[in-house]
Amino acid sequence: MKKLTAAPVEINWHSGLPILASEPFLRTVGDEYGWIGGTDEAGRLRCVLPYTVVRKPGFRMVRFRVETIPLEADFDEAEEKSFLDSVVEYFRSAGADMIIPASNTTLFRTYPEGAKAAPYGTFIKNVDQPEDVLWNEVSEAYRKDIRRAIKAGAEIQQGIQYLDTAYSLTADTLKRSGSKLKGHEEFRSNILGFGDNVKIFVAIHQGQVQACLVVPFSQHTAYTLYGGTIPQPLKGAMHLLHWEAIRQFHEMKVKRFNFTGARINPEKGSKQEGIATFKMRFGGKMVQGYMWKYSFRPLKFAAYSVAFRLLKGGDVVDLEHHKLASQ
Repeated sequence: MKKLTAAPVEINWHSGLPILASEPFLRTVGDEYGWIGGTDEAGRLRCVLPYTVVRKPGFRMVRFRVETIPLEADFDEAEEKSFLDSVVEYFRSAGADMIIPASNTTLFRTYPEGAKAAPYGTFIKNVDQPEDVLWNEVSEAYRKDIRRAIKAGAEIQQGIQYLDTAYSLTADTLKRSGSKLKGHEEFRSNILGFGDNVKIFVAIHQGQVQACLVVPFSQHTAYTLYGGTIPQPLKGAMHLLHWEAIRQFHEMKVKRFNFTGARINPEKGSKQEGIATFKMRFGGKMVQGYMWKYSFRPLKFAAYSVAFRLLKGGDVVDLEHHKLASQ
């Protein structure tokens, strides 16, 4: 196994890498940001891991917005684990208080020694194939819903002019499920940070917006970052919205469409099972990996965990950690 050493490297983003690794985006979501590179004993840079540092009063927390990015085809899981072990030591020496769970756009293949981890997954659809293949991968029921929405007169439009509409729809959708979206200005700043590498889609029926989808992208991957609907949208509107996004990214030669996050073996009949089923029926493949967090200062880490539990019932690692034993 190659042993890797983690150290800061220059940000060298291009469209063949995830958009979530780009400097303009990282700048909007962290008080500090950068890339950590993994170098082998021969001095070769084998991988990079973009990071952000979030500061709250008394806390300095590291958060990853995308997983480890291999720079060589033979970069394996054991090598990544060595790298993540070194990443932890780098941030320990840099004075971080903790590494908190990554965003749901992030899926690690492994996790460092001593981390608290949980199994997690996502559905990824390969859009680098003929359109008829992409269409036939969509479930028969969803294809009917899409045709029904088109027949009813639903139309898909897209543009940055729908940013505020997307915020309202997403915030209202989360509120109905008992969750809360970040503030409007922060949301706006994050989305504008993608520059030209984001599409905001809306489904419109009889002059009313029914649903929205916010998708940052590069040639590497398109991510369904935010989405929402009115309380009683036209049946099939959200299905049509996803299909049109998939179709457009296919035309743009984007390689992958990432549905950003799914719980592993969710409880039958639960909201999480419904979310996973919705994503699966567009023909994506389930990719399994891990979410994890790490404590450098136990008292601060405990305070963070208690606060998050009181506010949101616990972070994803706390909620899913029990499933690790069954793997």
